[in-house]
Amino acid sequence: MNIKYVHTNIIAQDWQRLAKFYEEVFGCKPVPPQRDQSGDWLERGTGVTGAHLRGMHLRLPGWGENGPTLEIFQYDAMQEKPSPPLANRQGFGHIAFLVDDVASIREEILARGGKDLGQISETDVPGVGHLTFIYMTDPEENILEIQNWS
Repeated sequence: MNIKYVHTNIIAQDWQRLAKFYEEVFGCKPVPPQRDQSGDWLERGTGVTGAHLRGMHLRLPGWGENGPTLEIFQYDAMQEKPSPPLANRQGFGHIAFLVDDVASIREEILARGGKDLGQISETDVPGVGHLTFIYMTDPEENILEIQNWS
């Protein structure tokens, strides 16, 4: 059996705004075409009655033209998510990005509507290296881990 990781999905309040955030802060690249999907097939597959979604895929940085994507979709009808975001809530936790300078990317995230969830922290991980990281949120409160290993 051949298995290949292909994408992670985020359901957004404003898919265009959130896609722009990931393009500008992390250098994610759009993968055409934009999606505008509905129909019985989508209702059956998602289990969402009357499903209609719009959005796009963004190629994640560092993996080349065939790497995995971040799929950002917006449904016409959506459920509220719990707030505030918590790093220890069950289910999917966060998306992590390896960066050269944690502090400068943190400032970029803050300037574009993201927020601190934690604060910049450092530790030595035996056998791995020195880790500098912070948990933050994107403008829609999805949790990000920004990290650097040296």
